[in-house]
Parts: sequence; C-alpha cells; structure tokens
Amino acid sequence: MDWAKHSHDWPLAEHSRFVRHLPHQWHVQELGDGPQVLLIHGAGGATQSWRHLAPLLAQTHRVIMVDLPGQGFTKIGSKRRCGLDHMSEDLRSLATHEGWDPVALIGHSAGGAIALRMAEMMTNPPPVIGINAALGNFTGLAGVMFPLMAKALAAMPLIADLFTVSAARPASAKRLIDGTGSILPEHEIEYYRRLVRDRTHVDSTLAMMAQWQLDPLLKRLSTHPSRTLLITGDKDRAVPPMTSEQAAKRIPNCTTVSLPGLGHLAHEEDAANVAALITDHLKVLS
Repeated sequence: MDWAKHSHDWPLAEHSRFVRHLPHQWHVQELGDGPQVLLIHGAGGATQSWRHLAPLLAQTHRVIMVDLPGQGFTKIGSKRRCGLDHMSEDLRSLATHEGWDPVALIGHSAGGAIALRMAEMMTNPPPVIGINAALGNFTGLAGVMFPLMAKALAAMPLIADLFTVSAARPASAKRLIDGTGSILPEHEIEYYRRLVRDRTHVDSTLAMMAQWQLDPLLKRLSTHPSRTLLITGDKDRAVPPMTSEQAAKRIPNCTTVSLPGLGHLAHEEDAANVAALITDHLKVLS
C-alpha cells in the first residue's frame, strides 16, 4: 500500500519506520521499553492487527511488529520467497540485522506457524505464543484442491485485480471478518477494507497461500525446542480450536488456553485479556 496515502491515520503510524534488508523493504513498528517481543501477523493482515494489543504489551516490553513481504506496507523483493520457510528465514535474517533478541515470538494464525518455524532457525529458540495459530491442513478433498487453487490463482495476474474490485464493495470486508467468528466495529473493519482493496497486498497473500507448505513443520512438532503457549477463541470459524489442541499434544512443552466468546481475531476483540495471558506467561518463564 501507499504509505503516504495511509500513514496519517494508520494505527501506531508514529512508531513506524522502513528497513531495507534484502530481499524486501520492511515496514517495522516499535514501541515500549524492556525485553523484546516480536509480533507476527497472519496471512492477509498487517501491523494494524496488533493496534490494541501492542500498547498493552509495551507497558512491560519492547514490542516489535513487522508487515510480512508484500502485505501491508512491506515492499516485496521476491515473489518466490512467500512460503513458510522463506518468510521465516527472511524474518530471522531481519532480526539479526536489526540486533533484535526477542524473549518471545508471538504469532497470529499463519503467523503462529512462522513463529514456530523461525524459532527452529534460532541458536537460542525463544518461547512461542500462538493466537489461533494455523497449525493444521485442510482435510479431505479441500486438502487436495485448496493448494492447487491457490497456486492457480497466484499465477493469474488478473485475479488480484478482480478480488480488489469485489472487495471495494462496503459489505465485502465485513463478510470476511464475520466469517472468522469475530465481531469488530465498523471503523476497525475499514483497515481490512483498505488492505483487500490493494492489489499488491492481495497478490502477495495469494502467493503466500500458493507457496505454503506446513507438513514439514507439523512433522517436527514432537521435537520442537520452544516452550509454547497456544491461545484460542472458542468461536473461531477460520481455525477451529481443535487445531491448537491437537498440535499441543505433539509439542513437548506446550499449554493451551481457550477464551470464551472470541473468534479468530481474539487479540483485536479482547486485547486486555490476551495481553494479561501473555504477560503472565512471560513472567513465569523469566
């Protein structure tokens, strides 16, 4: 998206900066002081997803947020590096370049998988906290067809244009949010509306979907080195809570917490409750 066009009212824009570290130009937001935590949004999101949670965590931590390649305001440098392994490696490389040493990696949805994969790549893997983490594949026919469809869509240049035109309709973004099981006020849905109206953002999200390969990570969960907390919303329609419950049984040092009445965007619906869970968990680990 065009930073000049949106920066005047983008959440936490006063904490934004841009970092050129190959292959991408990253949009980074940092606020607060103390031990560092790195927040990783899900597919199709951006730093605005953390607009409520970040200021609460910043009361005790240095909060670092990054837009994934091509999504939000990060300018993508290579469309071939949108899969789980490549994004995790590029994000880890960015952290090294910037001298970040997070005491926790916090990921929402697909960001939860990226956090787990990134931790595997680190010499001293920090704890991982997943919020409605996308740690399962589609089952049955959908498990076969969805990856093929994503690859086909990503290979068709006009698809992103058609999707952004459709998303420009006022009700489209609201339907997308409602489909997650979360309830957001209209003025906050507008941030998602802006994202899905942007061709580059949509194109990069499709590329991420097309290149996503979760199976290798899932096969290694039984040997994952990080202490892990998986937070779920019991009304999540995008990633059923059972997904985290099943993953937790395979991760050696993992606990789960279910939040009643919240959907896939639990950290946006009830940031105070999620922040309390995270800070209490980190206190125990410190």
